[in-house]
Amino acid sequence: MGKDYKAITDSITKNIVELKKDIPKVMDGFYAMARSATADGVLDKKTKEFVALAIGVAARCDGCIGFHCKALVGLGATLEEVEEVLGMAVYMGGGPSLMYAADALEAFKQFSDQ
Repeated sequence: MGKDYKAITDSITKNIVELKKDIPKVMDGFYAMARSATADGVLDKKTKEFVALAIGVAARCDGCIGFHCKALVGLGATLEEVEEVLGMAVYMGGGPSLMYAADALEAFKQFSDQ
């Protein structure tokens, strides 16, 4: 196993708690935007999380990969769905995205205990 995405998200969460205390207006604004962006609309939450995962892969963001894989597990995403989304991320981002798509596959497996 490579990266431990549960540990990565736990560590980030601890630091976010501190940021929420130290810069509450910024964090409140960020979370208001997140709630609005992820709310069911024409696209459902699961679809929006797939988009976020693909962007996280393309941006090479370990935290994004971890948090969005965790959310997708909670929303009932299947391994096959995640792999198809990762295929699109690789298509759009090339070799570097392939490296992070492999990491995202590991993150999804860690959160879904597969």
